[in-house]
Amino acid sequence: MPTPIEITVHQQSRVLEIAFDDGARFRIPFELMRVYSPSAEVMGHGPGQEVLQTGKRDVLITALEPVGHYAVRPEFSDGHASGLFAWDYLYKLGSQQQALWADYEARLAAAGKGRDDPMPAKPGGSCHSH
Repeated sequence: MPTPIEITVHQQSRVLEIAFDDGARFRIPFELMRVYSPSAEVMGHGPGQEVLQTGKRDVLITALEPVGHYAVRPEFSDGHASGLFAWDYLYKLGSQQQALWADYEARLAAAGKGRDDPMPAKPGGSCHSH
């Protein structure tokens, strides 16, 4: 599995630039990372439980915390901070950006939502991040 040798957070262009030791280099938009965050809050607790994320175009990464030698945990400006992005997941986000965007657009269309729609308010008692 390729390992990152360099990770840079670009606030201006809102991308995470990541270079792997196999020579691959990706620029992953914060929005893509946020809508595909590998957290229970986004992915749900099983297939079909995913929560469609909207209104994340302008989201920023306010902090990036290393987790062991296998992942990073970004803190997003909307308060979301429970996603652990393992190296292989970041590699997938980087290498499959086009397909992931297309899938996201398709899910938005199916739900009759736009990318910039605000997220619905969370009902109390649902599982949220700490």
